[in-house]
Formats: sequence, C-alpha cells, structure tokens
Amino acid sequence: MFYKVGENRWRTMAGTTVKCLLCPHECLIRDGETGVCHTRTNKEGTLYSVAYGNPCSVAVDPVEKKPLYHFLPGTEILSIATAGCNFHCLNCQNSSISQVSPLSYDSYDMLPDQVAEMAVNCHVPSIAFTYTEPTVFYEYMYDSAVVAREKGLKTVAVSNGYINPEPLATLIPYLDAANIDLKCFDDKTYRRLTGGRLQPVLDTLLTLKKAGVWIEITHLVIPGLTDDPAKFKSMCRWLAGNGFETVPLHISRFFPAYKLKDVAHTPIESVIHARNIALESGLKFVYPGNVATGKDSHTRCPGCGRVVAERDQYTLVSLRLDKGSCNYCGTYVPGVW
Repeated sequence: MFYKVGENRWRTMAGTTVKCLLCPHECLIRDGETGVCHTRTNKEGTLYSVAYGNPCSVAVDPVEKKPLYHFLPGTEILSIATAGCNFHCLNCQNSSISQVSPLSYDSYDMLPDQVAEMAVNCHVPSIAFTYTEPTVFYEYMYDSAVVAREKGLKTVAVSNGYINPEPLATLIPYLDAANIDLKCFDDKTYRRLTGGRLQPVLDTLLTLKKAGVWIEITHLVIPGLTDDPAKFKSMCRWLAGNGFETVPLHISRFFPAYKLKDVAHTPIESVIHARNIALESGLKFVYPGNVATGKDSHTRCPGCGRVVAERDQYTLVSLRLDKGSCNYCGTYVPGVW
C-alpha cells in the first residue's frame, strides 16, 4: 500500500526532490527513489510510505522477550513488524526483513483496527512494534497505537531510538513503554556499526524519560566493537547521571550474524564484567541477556535485596509485589506492574 505521508513529515526541495523529516538521516529522496529505510518513497514530488497495513511478521510473545522485565511481567504481547529499517547494523539478526523493502517481502493485510482486534481476540494486554525498526513504519504504528488506546490496550516500541523530536512527541501520548537499543557510547563506533549517530539516541532516551514513558535499555556486547570497559563505564555513568539509575539495563551477549559472522560470540565473562561495572556505576536493575538463566535474571528489591520477580529465561516463575511494592519490606520497585 502506498500511504501518503503527512506534509509535516517532509518538505519539497529542488524540483521534485523531497526531504524526509522522520528520522535524523533526513534523506533527500529524488523522484522514484526511496530513503535508506526502504519504506519512504518519492512519487512525483510527494512522499509515500510503503509500510502501512502490511506487516511481515505477526506473533504473540512473552513480554520478557522484548526484553521488558518491569512492564506487565508474566503477560504475553502481540508483536508486529513491517520490512525495512533506518539502521544497517552489521550485527543484525533480522537482516532478511530489516534490509529490504516491504514491497519485496511477503506480508499480511492488517490495518490498525485489525491489529487491535487481534490483540483483544488473543487476550493479550499490549502490542509491541518490534523485530525491525518501528520508526520506519511510523504512520502504521501511530494509527495502531491510537486504536489500541481506545480499546484499553497498552503499546510498546522496541526501537533503536533514531527518530526526530517532532514525530516522537506526537507518538508519545499513545506509547506506554519502550525498549531502546543503546549500541555503544562512541559516535565513531555508532556510525561504523549502524550508519547512524549516538546523540539522537540519547536525546530520544531523555525525551521518553521526561514524558513518563516506561523505558528499558538494551546494550549488546560485541567483541572488538562495543566491549571496551572504559567506554561502557562512561555510558553507565551518563545513564546514572541523567536519572536512569532505576531504568532496567539488559546487557546482551552477541552471537555471529549478518556481516559479523566472523566475529566470535561474546564470552559470558564479558557480560558479567559489564554487569558489575553497571552496578558499581549506580544502576539498580541490570540483567544479562542471551545467556543461560540464572539468579542475575531475577529482580531484587532495592530495599531488602530479596527476589521479587523470579524468572526462568522468558518465563516468570513468581512475582512477590503488591501494586509494585515489595511483599517483604514494602519498598516500591519501579515499573508497570
């Protein structure tokens, strides 16, 4: 489907060339061409999205798989995605759908009201825009989130955070939670790894936090690229110094994929070392990802230290909270419970 993009999301430049204003790339797109995301196309001087109502992936997942550990734990979430992405991550595990156009990939016909209807019929309380980058199917995500809110459903964006301030501000009233990938804390590495820049991602985190959207952060430790302890410590100190000390941080283990198939998987010791750095930097909830289940995946009360959310991989085993307060000492554990 060619969906005309609202005129506040682009502007006409010389001749029929248009400038897309959705994300910080701000692509200059000539007639008949597309932006780096493969989803925004210029037809005779008008910008269209080809990522509307045509998800390539629809599934019901545990919410912990997003990963979200402090948001409706133990529930399931309807996950949808279209093809395309505004990053070209060397390590992408979903490159078969993220690096292609929605027009060249098999898809379902599912308009926003049908997305919400499916969530209701599946008896899940929330919808996740995930797998690829939801920014690139922004209009579809936004309309689906509006309908979801009308039906009492919550919405989640699992995102790289690479979005311009104005469209983000428009989406936020209909967004309940987000997991943001913070790839590293070095702009040069960001550009090499993703094709994007660091600062816009930090700006997105700050904006979401100020707006009261529940946030969790994922950081992937890639040997030789994002495993520098000094840079990771700088990232953790920035988070702690900007009010993210109670925001869950998921430190994930890398496995060879896409253009980094010749890079070894992350040693478990590197994940453990990074977790210790994060805790020493003042972050309260730090979880290992892509590792065998263990006690570090449990949530502990920041007051008494006892386990209040016990997990076995993506399964919640027990929850010892009453409206977010610890059953043992009454301390509130930040989250959406």
